[in-house]
Amino acid sequence: METPAHDATAAASALNALARDTRDPDALDTLAHCEVLVPVPEDATDEDVTNPSMLALPVLEQPGTAPVVPVFTSEPEMVDLLPGVARYRVVPLGALAHQWPEGELSLSIDAAGEHPLTLTSEGVRTLLAR
Repeated sequence: METPAHDATAAASALNALARDTRDPDALDTLAHCEVLVPVPEDATDEDVTNPSMLALPVLEQPGTAPVVPVFTSEPEMVDLLPGVARYRVVPLGALAHQWPEGELSLSIDAAGEHPLTLTSEGVRTLLAR
C-alpha cells in the first residue's frame, strides 16, 4: 500500500513552498488535494481499519503541548519517525481536514522531514479543508 509517487512529490513541493511562505495559497491547495498516510493506532479495532467511513487517529501526547496527529506524505517519511508502524491508511488530506475533530488537536505533516508542517486545530480546518 503506497501513495502514488506524484502525490508524494507534489506534497513535498508544497511543503517546501510552505516553508518559505506559510500562507501560499497554491501550496495549501496542492497539499489539501494530496493523499497522506495515517498510522493506525495499535489499539484500533478491525472496524477502525476496514470501515471506510471511520478513521482512528493516532494521537501523540507530550507534556506542555497540544496533542498531535502525525501524518506522512510517503512511507520513507513515516518510517523515519515511526519505524514500528505496522499498518496505515491512505487518506486525502483535505477530507481528513474537513472532518477534523473539535478541540485542541494539532496535525503534523512529515514531522521528521526536511520541511515539516504542524497546524493547530483551527489551522487544519481553515487552511486545508478546501
